Amino acid sequence: MSAIELKGVWVEYGEQIVLERVNLTLASGAFVSIVGPSGAGKSTFLRLLLGEERPTRGRVLLDGKPLPPEPGPDRGVVFQRYSVFPHLTVLRNVLLAFEFERSRVLARLTGAARRAAIVQSESLIDEVGLSAHRDKYPYALSGGMQQRLAIAQALARRPKVLLLDEPFGALDPGTRAQMHGLITQLWKDCGMTVVMVTHDISEAFALGTRLVTLNHTRVDPQAPGRYGATVTYDFDLTRNSAIPIRGAPKAATQSLEEAMNGKGTTP
Repeated sequence: MSAIELKGVWVEYGEQIVLERVNLTLASGAFVSIVGPSGAGKSTFLRLLLGEERPTRGRVLLDGKPLPPEPGPDRGVVFQRYSVFPHLTVLRNVLLAFEFERSRVLARLTGAARRAAIVQSESLIDEVGLSAHRDKYPYALSGGMQQRLAIAQALARRPKVLLLDEPFGALDPGTRAQMHGLITQLWKDCGMTVVMVTHDISEAFALGTRLVTLNHTRVDPQAPGRYGATVTYDFDLTRNSAIPIRGAPKAATQSLEEAMNGKGTTP
């Protein structure tokens, strides 16, 4: 199980309110796309789920229990920038996750434990299509290959939740299409909950089973930090057409267009 609940969540930095009144329940096994303009708190939302941020008010729950106040193995993350270790080969990059898990002080395995971890690492490398490159260093890999490696790292501990922060934004269209197919297949195979932040609305619709828009419903030109972003629309994408969980279809479409253009409502 990997259900996520946000109850009355606010995030504030001094007088600046980033998120306000966020109430959201994400079902276990969902693929949730998060869209919205720059400055709407999308990355902050993702950091809340990762455990890097704590809500100023409200609660974040994972399977009905308070989310631990720090990142953990039950949550994997893939960033837009390729977060791999440049001094390690493909195999060692993935193997390191198992070494940290089983040898937290030395991060080094020996004997049968190491051999078992290598087998697991090679299986993951094969899943992401990098078997032919297991002994290469990241500098010898293309951008798409490095992102495949980052995904393998994130999946090494078989997390309940996979968080994606614009993971395909720096890729060319052909490579991006390949990565879409890869992440969709891995999501189905692993049965985890995926939360993806993206600026690409077509990508959000294509991959997600649910689409959530974060935006400011109120804007004060004299005090930009006075109001935070919140969930403005929430679409169920599992039907033949998008069914808005919140809002009327016509208004929802207009809201999405405005969200991606960075428009809000002035009080």
